[in-house]
Amino acid sequence: MIKLIVGLGNPGAEYAATRHNAGFWFVDTLAREAGAVLRNESRFHGFAAKARLHGEDVFLLQPQTFMNRSGLSVVSLARFHKILPDEIVVVHDEMDLAPGVAKLKLGGGSGGHNGLKDISAHLTTPQYYRLRVGIGHPRDLIPGGGKADVVNFVLKPPRREEQEAIDVALERASAVMPMVIQGEIERAMMQLHRQP
Repeated sequence: MIKLIVGLGNPGAEYAATRHNAGFWFVDTLAREAGAVLRNESRFHGFAAKARLHGEDVFLLQPQTFMNRSGLSVVSLARFHKILPDEIVVVHDEMDLAPGVAKLKLGGGSGGHNGLKDISAHLTTPQYYRLRVGIGHPRDLIPGGGKADVVNFVLKPPRREEQEAIDVALERASAVMPMVIQGEIERAMMQLHRQP
């Protein structure tokens, strides 16, 4: 069963609407659903809440350490509450998926995502679940966009039509959360990975 859902993003109002904060958006949605309030927990280096979701107690976390140091926050809360890596879902933006697509998987590489890299290092394993929220790649979405534009791209808000597609993907991901939380990951994956 899943005991911790971590949304990745960068703290501060200037980053709130940027593509890199898709994980924060998802955790905000779950907190609203549960009527939970994320509070600043300095011992966990982030905003955290204990939420009752789909009949289970689950911790929600938004690290406030900036993306490339997210592991400190995750490992602090996981150790304190004795949560194992395979009981954690990390929600993050994914450039290899188009806006509107969300995929769930266990383990794997970081795909160049600094937040995942740091979490894997702190947990000393990549064997935690990832909910990958597609934001698209600048090479596909911006004429002449390439690798050099990646940092600029993730730290900018999506265009309106991209935001709408991302919101739909977040809704679809939220709809499978009852299965995810109950540990029915395969069923959740099948439903989420079916194209609408």
